[in-house]
Amino acid sequence: MTASDLSPLARIRDDVRAMHAYPVADATGYLKMDAMENPFGLPPALQAALGQRLGALALNRYPGTRQSDLKAALAGYAGAPEGSAVILGNGSDELISLVQLACARQGGGVPATVLAPVPGFVMYAMCAQQHGLQYVGVELDGEFQLREQAMLDAIATHRPAITFLAYPNNPTATLWDEAVVQRIVDAAGAQGGIVVMDEAYQPFASRSWITHLRDEPARNQHVLLMRTLSKFGLAGVRLGYLVGPAALVNEIDKLRPPYNVSVLNCEAALFALEHEAVFAQQAAELCTQRDALIAHLRAMPGIDKVWDSQANMVLVRVPDAARTFEAMRARKVLVKNVSTMHPLLAGCLRLTVGSSQDNAQMLAALEASI
Repeated sequence: MTASDLSPLARIRDDVRAMHAYPVADATGYLKMDAMENPFGLPPALQAALGQRLGALALNRYPGTRQSDLKAALAGYAGAPEGSAVILGNGSDELISLVQLACARQGGGVPATVLAPVPGFVMYAMCAQQHGLQYVGVELDGEFQLREQAMLDAIATHRPAITFLAYPNNPTATLWDEAVVQRIVDAAGAQGGIVVMDEAYQPFASRSWITHLRDEPARNQHVLLMRTLSKFGLAGVRLGYLVGPAALVNEIDKLRPPYNVSVLNCEAALFALEHEAVFAQQAAELCTQRDALIAHLRAMPGIDKVWDSQANMVLVRVPDAARTFEAMRARKVLVKNVSTMHPLLAGCLRLTVGSSQDNAQMLAALEASI
């Protein structure tokens, strides 16, 4: 036995030691346009009302029945069909992990498979690695649309336990063809798989899969709808929720830590839902700003391509993404350089949609940096 064998680090899984932690850049002093956050804060009157409510909470007690109130409020807000149940999560990330953990069979044999279109949200693959599941990515086409036959072939070959479909997708902001998505959902269900419809950017999209859950419950009995309040306007609250048929949701809920959502998070989310009209107005303003941003980008010299968006982000291709990113950072504007995430994203930057003032500053930095 060597000295390295006696190190406590030797007890950490080799694959974990080989991983990289999820990076979060220090944005102090920068215009932060890299994380699709809502730029609008609460109006002063609501700040005061929320502060009073949070200050009155019993912080000496564990979270209790208020979580049931929040589940009911979220089900109503989402328009969940009868027979649904809701799981609360510490953002969407915890929910992605819980669904995968529920399907990560113990013991020998071939690990369960997670399947998703790529490029897509990095947490699908990261969680699969953490839980020892096999991850299969199916490439989108050059316009970031689903390659239907490739998806159907992958489902038939790998028989995935879970298929993730981001609706709209991140980082491409694409809302895929509804009929194509339906055929993929059907194929996954036909071989006994679960589909997670990730609607993180639902406040900015023109449609939601919740209508299918309501209109055709039998056809969607294997579909879980996942959302977050981060893009609603509460990124700092860290509140995600998963809606689906109660029989399926209740099995996954067994793995949820009993107090994963604090009383502060819960009450802040309830308060926001009581004032959802304020946040709906903010989302509408961001959609207006998104359209204006896309128009400005398409008129800007040096931009190779600008994709349509159904989220609060815009994907652009520039001649040199790394150089442009660094030059923008030197001008105190942070955007997301996604050019190395996948070959299809070569030369691409992802820009958050902000207020008119934020967008103007970002555009000026971009134009000076290309």
